Amino acid sequence: MQNLILEPNLSSTDDFYQMLIDMHQGLDDAESQLVNAKLILLLSNHIGDIGILRQAMDIARTAK
Repeated sequence: MQNLILEPNLSSTDDFYQMLIDMHQGLDDAESQLVNAKLILLLSNHIGDIGILRQAMDIARTAK
């Protein structure tokens, strides 16, 4: 089983952050939550590895 990549692995982090901000422009809280859920499901499907997804969920839930 692979492990979740925890080291920086994204080029153009500033561009990605701006895309996330732009994705939420003009949305209310409920719409923002829905678009986040859709994005999570799309990316989870792309990853396709339940072990990696479980690791990510565990880390996201417990990380401070």
